[in-house]
Amino acid sequence: MAGDETAPQVIDDCRGVLRVFNDGSIWRSPNPSYTTAVYDDGSIEWKDLPFGSPDLGLHLRLYRPSNPSSPSPLPIFFYFHGGGFCIGSRTWPNCQNYCFRLARDLSAIIIAPDYRLSPEHPLPAAIHDGFASLDWLRSQASEANPDPWLSPSSADFSRIFISGDSAGGTITHHLSLHFSFSDPSPILIRGFILLMPFFGGEIHTSSEVNCPPDASLNLELNDRYWRLSLPRGATRDDPISNPFGPGGPDLESVRFESMMVVIGGKDLLRDRAVEYARRLKELGKPVQLVEFVDQQHGFFTLDPWSQPSDQLMASIKRFMHDNHSV
Repeated sequence: MAGDETAPQVIDDCRGVLRVFNDGSIWRSPNPSYTTAVYDDGSIEWKDLPFGSPDLGLHLRLYRPSNPSSPSPLPIFFYFHGGGFCIGSRTWPNCQNYCFRLARDLSAIIIAPDYRLSPEHPLPAAIHDGFASLDWLRSQASEANPDPWLSPSSADFSRIFISGDSAGGTITHHLSLHFSFSDPSPILIRGFILLMPFFGGEIHTSSEVNCPPDASLNLELNDRYWRLSLPRGATRDDPISNPFGPGGPDLESVRFESMMVVIGGKDLLRDRAVEYARRLKELGKPVQLVEFVDQQHGFFTLDPWSQPSDQLMASIKRFMHDNHSV
């Protein structure tokens, strides 16, 4: 009985796939938290490749149409998955189905990198891994013998778009800052797409406070993700989580490429994304806000084949077309 009383107790549970115990130990499920079937009809090819420092064991997944509609080199589209920096993977079925949809509708090469997760690897580890995935692509563009899918005849390194949802949207924000202060050549980034970005702050917004507890992302889970992922001693107003937090870069001096921010009317994170887009617009930055009024957090990965997802694909295609040769 004494053994039962002293057994480690779960103090944090993230969707049943990550459990943190009071003795500091961590358990992760080998299975995803979403059990959606993978819709692979053979129209999209895909494969995994390593990137970054070999000791980290990171991989990314490449997708491309099996029979492209044009013989021209395809644009390159990054997609960073969500999960509050604590869960998620390029291998999860919701991520894979969304990438199938992206590759098909955009007729593009999709690059879906993994990144280190918290709490084992607190932020900014995931953001650094995002940088590493872009560095990997830059090295491919410079190599005499790149991966065949990324040869000059297959991939257009002058048409690169960076996107991510939720935590992946936060990584996308940091990548937009990173490349505003550095030269990304030999690749050319045309724009950034933030899908319901995972921003935070110490003072809760109206959409956070009024979010129903049965939402796919509710306030309790939102705050748990930040508690587990932020560096020791940091608050949700750290610039890692709050783009306008104290100590962050002067965003007025940042040269942003074109940006699209997607929000859902029923998303807990709606107000923060609206404020982000509003303040950047006030600074004269090229930002457009696209709202899906009746949609919850991550609707496009929960059901990539829904009518709202159709509308999202159309919005992304327009954004890419409008910025393909700026």
